[in-house]
Amino acid sequence: MYLDFFKLEKEPFSLTPDTDFFLNSDYFKDALETLIIAINNGEGFIKVTGEVGTGKTLLCRKLLNYFSDKLITAYIPNPNVSPKTLVFALARELNIKLSQRTTEYVLHQLISKKLMQHYHLKQKVILCIDEAQAMPDKTLEALRLLTNLETEKSKLLQVILFGQPELDEKLQSRHLRQLRQRVSYSFKLKHLNFNILVDYLTHRLVTAGYSGGELFQLSALKLLHRYSRGIPRLVNVITHKALILCYGKGKHQITKTMMKQAIEDTEDAYIDTTKKSSSRLLINIILFICSCIFAYSLWILL
Repeated sequence: MYLDFFKLEKEPFSLTPDTDFFLNSDYFKDALETLIIAINNGEGFIKVTGEVGTGKTLLCRKLLNYFSDKLITAYIPNPNVSPKTLVFALARELNIKLSQRTTEYVLHQLISKKLMQHYHLKQKVILCIDEAQAMPDKTLEALRLLTNLETEKSKLLQVILFGQPELDEKLQSRHLRQLRQRVSYSFKLKHLNFNILVDYLTHRLVTAGYSGGELFQLSALKLLHRYSRGIPRLVNVITHKALILCYGKGKHQITKTMMKQAIEDTEDAYIDTTKKSSSRLLINIILFICSCIFAYSLWILL
């Protein structure tokens, strides 16, 4: 719609996890480097959590692309399945030939054999599971048992779990403590601060072919950061709408008014008042303590 108007080669704020738009800044770079180090160290379980829309799937795709010609990679995007289905999905990802008569016991033997073949060829095998918070407890336990496949020196299968904060809550369950104790690396994706948000927008626009002038008024950027709460997916949704509004008005810069209209049209855009409430509570407590000390001092003097 607005590509030709802004001289863009493709949509800069699409919700599709396109790794071309991966921002190699401290925000995502630290997460990627942590995962690469953990995998190279041969750790069994690695966990990445973050709120909805913070870029977990994009990070997962970037990791898979990075290791595509270095390791054997498997990817399961929807793990809300039974233990048996999970094992079959892993087998397919490992290109293991199956038949309708293949039993679970035989299937485990085939997977073990395949993993040993890769081990002898000095090929690590990593399994990335997206939306891991949706995994049933029994499926998580089956996954843990799969990682029991190991030699004296290394694991035959490494697992990276990508999930929402509910995954952390799930792993706190007593019956999942064995899996929880096997998580050797854990990384939490944070929201974008204002400076990184500006870098994020600039990077996506340049990657999409933009070469014009300043596209955003400073006041519009501040409003975007405030109401998106630094969540990349929300930033994309709001900015896409703001670009449509800007195009509709025949303008080449997004104003505060345009950004406000885009925000009002986005249901999940709101201000996070948690920090402000916490600050007010702390101030009130300090004032109360000070007043008590002052009153006590007067009482002593009297």
